[in-house]
Amino acid sequence: QVQPVESGGGLVQAGGSLRLSCAASGRTFSSYDMGWYRQAPGKEREFVAAVTWSGGRSYYADSVKGRFTISRDNAKNTVYLQMNSLKPEDTAIYYCNVVGDYSDPIGAWGQGTLVTVSS
Repeated sequence: QVQPVESGGGLVQAGGSLRLSCAASGRTFSSYDMGWYRQAPGKEREFVAAVTWSGGRSYYADSVKGRFTISRDNAKNTVYLQMNSLKPEDTAIYYCNVVGDYSDPIGAWGQGTLVTVSS
């Protein structure tokens, strides 16, 4: 399985931006659809965004559509999440994973990276 390592989280004011990175160690990284998920305090983990193995298509949760952009660089075995116009409700631990049907995660979980958005 792909072994993800997330980074790039931090504290940002509402309206600001952050760029998250997910490094995956699997030799077949470029064969997987990849996605981002998040878990806010006291809430269930939820799907955020996904990008196909070729980078040709992407999908977003309604809550982040128009604000977040997912991308990937297969040569670097890295997936990115550009987060703009951040809101306090975006505060969560963000994880990346291999994406299966219905945006379900099917790979290994990393430790995640914490994003905190202040009002």
